[in-house]
Amino acid sequence: MDRLSLFIDGEQVASLDGTTRDVVEAATGDVIGQAALGGVQDIDRAVQAADRARRDWAATPAKDRANLIDAVAGALFETGKDTAALVSRENGMPIRLSVGANKFAPAAILQYYAGLVRDDSARNGDVDERSGQLARTLVRKDPIGVVAAITPWNYPQALAAMKLGPALAAGCTVVLKPAPETALDAHAFADAAVAAGLPAGVLNVVPADREAGAALVSHPQVNKVAFTGSTAAGRAIGAECGRLLRPVTLELGGKSASIVCEDADLEHFAKALLEISLPNNGQTCHACTRILAPANRYAEVVEAITEAVRALAVGDPLDKATQIGPLVSATQRAKVLDYVAIGRSAGARVTTGGSAPDRPGWFVDPTVFADVENSARIAQEEIFGPVLAVIPYRSEDEAVAIANDSEYGLGGTVWTADVERGIALADRIETGTVGVNHYALDFAAPFGGVKASGLGRELGPEGLAPYLQTRSVYLAPAATR
Repeated sequence: MDRLSLFIDGEQVASLDGTTRDVVEAATGDVIGQAALGGVQDIDRAVQAADRARRDWAATPAKDRANLIDAVAGALFETGKDTAALVSRENGMPIRLSVGANKFAPAAILQYYAGLVRDDSARNGDVDERSGQLARTLVRKDPIGVVAAITPWNYPQALAAMKLGPALAAGCTVVLKPAPETALDAHAFADAAVAAGLPAGVLNVVPADREAGAALVSHPQVNKVAFTGSTAAGRAIGAECGRLLRPVTLELGGKSASIVCEDADLEHFAKALLEISLPNNGQTCHACTRILAPANRYAEVVEAITEAVRALAVGDPLDKATQIGPLVSATQRAKVLDYVAIGRSAGARVTTGGSAPDRPGWFVDPTVFADVENSARIAQEEIFGPVLAVIPYRSEDEAVAIANDSEYGLGGTVWTADVERGIALADRIETGTVGVNHYALDFAAPFGGVKASGLGRELGPEGLAPYLQTRSVYLAPAATR
């Protein structure tokens, strides 16, 4: 499984400083392969290659770009089963989720954006002519240029595709910097680019650490940055992009809330918990890890959640029966267990879980805390693990106030028998996305956060817009020419 090269300018090349990293299997702690990591000089090589390729790629007709993107999508799908299994080994994602997130989703996202620019002339560089009182104007949407795409380890294939799809469709070239923890699966994009015949330099893949990532963000020939990761890292990237006046999209952390209304179907809600609150072992930015329960049904809600979470199958992420796998690393497990200790010390009550099972790998038993105050650290800080906090409320207004009492605003859900009531409540929650009796990202709809959860949107037509810049050419009215 070793991948001891970087993908730059259409070729597999050695890292200039020879840095490698052991990639560890989350379920066992054993090394499964080595990956080359790029340094600052490698980042420069990749950006230079992308810069050389950008004019020809931007000039490629949208239909031809779309056909090549479709070919990349097809190649990703062809090898997607193996890629999904590899991701499960790298970060612990249960294979039942990984197949969707790391096989189907990347191909589907790329195909969506290929179709978007192929079928809509307004989004593929054609001129929009407008007539005003003072001038006739030609408005053109041009690709923004070289894109730095920086992705995390939790959904490595899907989150990369959410950047590559619109960037390539818009006519931009890309330097993709994946996280070191998932450096092996990132090469699926390089392999697909070669298989599809993507021109050299259009896509470059350089797994790297933070120092090289910082060099990519500040590189003078990068025209836009697209980042998914922690809020702390996003603040630093946003500050640097602000200094450089460089466009940036930031998809950051979350501490989303589920409002369970008095009339909610608890059986339906409990069955959805794995998907809504604990996807990918809780290593999901939009996971609803705060559950707001009405005071007059609080004990009933806590019991339903506790039983549902206790029944989840914990085990080998490659086993199709597994619902909760290990966390990505020993460091992440230690962080999550620290939060469990913090919750206990604050007086919250553990109703299930609360420890690490005695087995190899980075497992934490899925944990439910009851009797949680929203001001508690386990209710305010992103834990990024299988830990839920159940918080009581006494009125709908209080539920909305609690949901909004967070520095984050990425996801959220409302559970009620009255859909119109649910929509009305959803409209009052300060968040970028919210579901009513359901939550799932739709590739055709925008995704992103407010407050400390980020800037900008990905997916949908709105996800293409940040990779285009408008230019106006003013022409004198016919009477004055």
